[in-house]
Amino acid sequence: MKYMLIMRATDEGMAKMADVDFSEMLETVGRFNDELIRAGVLLAAEGLEDASEGVVVDYSSETPVVTDGPYGETKELFGGYYILNVSSKEEAIEWAKRMPMAGPGFKTEIRRVPTIDEFPQDNQWIQKERAWREATGQL
Repeated sequence: MKYMLIMRATDEGMAKMADVDFSEMLETVGRFNDELIRAGVLLAAEGLEDASEGVVVDYSSETPVVTDGPYGETKELFGGYYILNVSSKEEAIEWAKRMPMAGPGFKTEIRRVPTIDEFPQDNQWIQKERAWREATGQL
């Protein structure tokens, strides 16, 4: 089963990260990533650019409204993610407990990523997606 571990930090957590030496952070995260790789559970992992470089597309009006970051509400920003292939939610939780960027000001949200097999296979769009995934080596 695939699970996404979504790394989130409050303003307090982001401030703590600003004080961490970049080389030290790379070493710490690199060791954790190496554990995930050696365990055979890592499928993807990415950090995200600072929120001030992002935008939000808001669909609450008829014409979508695009707003540049930083956002008005920054209580918990999504800073990056891991996608793991593990046997259960409990195993995903155990990996999340070992995340290197942890402590006050940090949270990890865990969400299962459904597979294409869980959708109606007679649906034309699912069939097209399955064909694309097969053609690109993703199945």
